[in-house]
Amino acid sequence: MSKISKFFKGSSNSSKKHGPTPQEAIHKLRETEEMLTKKQEYLEKRIEQELTTAKKHGTKNKRAALQALKRKKRFEQQLSQIDGTLSTIEFQREALENANTNTEVLKNMSYAAKAIKSAHENMDLDKIDSLMQDITEQQEIAQEISDAISRPAGFGEEFDEDELLAELEDLEQEDLDRHLVTAGGLPNVPSSSLPSRPASKKKVEVDEDMEQLAAWAS
Repeated sequence: MSKISKFFKGSSNSSKKHGPTPQEAIHKLRETEEMLTKKQEYLEKRIEQELTTAKKHGTKNKRAALQALKRKKRFEQQLSQIDGTLSTIEFQREALENANTNTEVLKNMSYAAKAIKSAHENMDLDKIDSLMQDITEQQEIAQEISDAISRPAGFGEEFDEDELLAELEDLEQEDLDRHLVTAGGLPNVPSSSLPSRPASKKKVEVDEDMEQLAAWAS
């Protein structure tokens, strides 16, 4: 068994007994990221220095220039390794943060579910249905009362509307006739009879002839 396997096996056994919390692990990973970031900055400066040294010696001192380039290559390899390590640590930290967030969300959801369950423990569906029926019935009664109050009181008397309209028309006609008479709009009808029309001359002659015949006959 390799040393790395032993290390992870030992760490897993110890984690079962005293495992770190997600917050502690995230904090440790952040510290590691800061340390590696500082290492990156150091290596980048060393690479620039070795490159300057190689340029300085150039062809004048090839051995010193080659040594500087070799050191530069080693620093670049270390920088590349640190870049990969930082990517892995960042991925692990993000996974831990997501897991921690999901844990908190589930915890809060469970807490809320228990609160809802506790609130519903004293509720009876049958009682709720009965209550809603009572509310509906009382609303209907209140509406009937409002309708009854707003309806005009007739004291039980009912009249034929057509007869009332006919009577109203008669009253209006009488009132109109009275105004016409007062204003002189209707002519006065004479009480005495009109003189008779005089008989025509021809009719008088006929009457005289009839009288003569009656005399002769007698």
